[in-house]
Amino acid sequence: MSDAIDLPGWAREMISLYESNAASQFILHGNVSDRFLLPVPDDGRALGSLTDFFLRVLMPRFDVVLSYDLGNGIRVERGGETFSQWPGCKENPELPKAPRAAVEFLTRYFRYCANLARLGKGRTQVGCLIKSANLLAPALPGAFNYDLNSLALLMRDWASEALLFEHALVTCLITENLNDLHPLLTTNPRVAKIKVPLPQTNEIEAAIRVEEPRYQTALTNFREQPGLLAAQLAGASQNAIDSLLKLKEYRREALQPGDLVRLKKQLVEDESQGLIEFVQPTRSLDDFHGQDKLKSWLRQDIALLNQNDLQAVPMGYLICGPVGTGKTFLVECLAGEASLPVVKIKNFRDRWVGSSESNLEKIFRLLQALDRCYVFIDEADQSLGKRDSGTTDAGLSGRLYSMIAAEMSRPENRGRIIWILASSRPDLIEVDLKRPGRVDIKIPIFPAATPNEGFDLIRVLCRRRGVLLDAGAFGEVEKLIPPLLTPGAAEALAVKIYRVVKTEKLEPLPALTRALTGYQSPVAPEIIRAQIALAVAEASDMDFVPATFQNLA
Repeated sequence: MSDAIDLPGWAREMISLYESNAASQFILHGNVSDRFLLPVPDDGRALGSLTDFFLRVLMPRFDVVLSYDLGNGIRVERGGETFSQWPGCKENPELPKAPRAAVEFLTRYFRYCANLARLGKGRTQVGCLIKSANLLAPALPGAFNYDLNSLALLMRDWASEALLFEHALVTCLITENLNDLHPLLTTNPRVAKIKVPLPQTNEIEAAIRVEEPRYQTALTNFREQPGLLAAQLAGASQNAIDSLLKLKEYRREALQPGDLVRLKKQLVEDESQGLIEFVQPTRSLDDFHGQDKLKSWLRQDIALLNQNDLQAVPMGYLICGPVGTGKTFLVECLAGEASLPVVKIKNFRDRWVGSSESNLEKIFRLLQALDRCYVFIDEADQSLGKRDSGTTDAGLSGRLYSMIAAEMSRPENRGRIIWILASSRPDLIEVDLKRPGRVDIKIPIFPAATPNEGFDLIRVLCRRRGVLLDAGAFGEVEKLIPPLLTPGAAEALAVKIYRVVKTEKLEPLPALTRALTGYQSPVAPEIIRAQIALAVAEASDMDFVPATFQNLA
C-alpha cells in the first residue's frame, strides 16, 4: 500500500515493530478521532476513519479483524465466515456487549486460534481494535478496584502471554489521551505506545489535492497552491479542515488568503476545547517603552530565527518583574516583531483525577502540530507545579511538573516552539525549569527608575489617547511623579487624565496635576522593591538591568 499513499510516520513505526516481532499490542493515542488519507477505492472516498485506515492500509490481508467499544459491543469488521467457524461463536450467536463478558470472549477466541496454530491445524491472522479503550479500562484511582484491575490484566495478557504473543495476533488499544488508560496497560513493557499526531503540512496538502474536486468553489484561490493553504492550516485536524471546506462550499464562498489567520485561530481553539488561546499580535517592540538593550537582544534572536540559524535561538524565556510592569505586553510585542502567533495556555487543571494530565497531553499534541509559535504561560509560579508537591494534591503537581519539564527540553522544539514563562515571583519556580535548555534567557523588566522616566511613560500613554503633554512640563510636576511607577499604574493614570480632560474640560497639564495629587500606588512600595530585587537576581545578563537597580544584584 505504500505505493498508493505515503504512510505517516506512526504507521511505519507500527509496521516495523510488528514485522520484527518486537510488539504485537499497540496503544494508539493522540489524534485518533481524525480522518486519514486512504488509497482511493472504488467508492471514491479519499479520507477515512482510523478503523478504515487499519482495514485498508495496515490490515488488508488479515483473516479476521474484530473491534469492540462500549456502545456497539464486539463487531466483526472482516472475516465473518472464518470467525463463525469458531465453536464459541456458535455457542454465543449474540456477541457480548458488556465489558467483562466481551474481554473474556475475545481472549477465548485468541487462545483458540493460537492453539490451532500450535497443533498445525491452520494459522489465522487476527487483528482486534479496542476503541475508546480508556472507557473500558480507565485510569481510575484506587489499587483495590479488583474487577477493573482483573479486566486490565486480561487485556495485558494479550501481549504478555507466550501463547498469544507468539501467534499472529495484533491488538490495538485506542485512546485519545494516554493518561486516561489504566496503568497496568500503559506500563506493560511488551506494549508499544504509538502517538498519532495532528496532520503535518505535507499530509494536509495531500488530502487537499485528492479532495479538491469536492470543493471546487471553496478552493478557488488555492487550486494551484494547495501547499500554501496546508502551511497556513497546520495545527488543525483533517476533520476540522474538512468541516471548514464543506461549510464554504455549501455557502458558495471561496477561502480568502486574508481570512486564514482568523480561521486557523478558530480551528485551533475549537480543537483545544478552551485549553489554549491563539493570539496573532499586532504590536512590535517599538511599542514597548524603555529598556533598549533588552529590545536589541530580542531583535537579534528574531534575526537568527528568520535566518533559520537555530543554534543560538533560545529554547525559552523567563520574564520576571513586579506586578504591572507589562510582562504580557512584552510577549505580545516580541511576537508581533517576529510575526509569530502566541499560544496562551489557559487553566488546564481539573478537579477530576487524571483530567489535568489529559488536558496537558492534548495541549502538547496541538503545539507539536503548529508551525513556529511562542507558548506563553502567565503566573508560571502557580501553573507549572512542583517537583515534590507532598501529599496535598495526591502528587498531581509533581506529575504536571514532570510532563512540562520533559516537553520544554525536547531539542527538536528549538526554533519551533519557544516557551515564555512570566512571573513576579520567579523564586517560586523550580530551579530545574529555569535551567539552560529549557529557559535560556531570563528577562527582567522594571518600573520607571526615575521621575523623568515615569513622566515619559505617562506622556506616551496619554498620547495614545490623544492627550498631548508638553515634554517641558516635567519640572512643574517632578515632585508629584510617584516613585517606581509601573506601566500598569501609568495606564490607570493616563485613563484618569483623559477622563478629567473630557469631563472637566481641563488642559492636559492641570489634568495631570489633578490626577497625581493624592495618588496612591496600587501595590505597596515595599512589595515592588522586593519583586525588583528578585528580577535583578534572576537576570541572565546585567546589561538588561538599568544602572539604578544594579546595586540590588
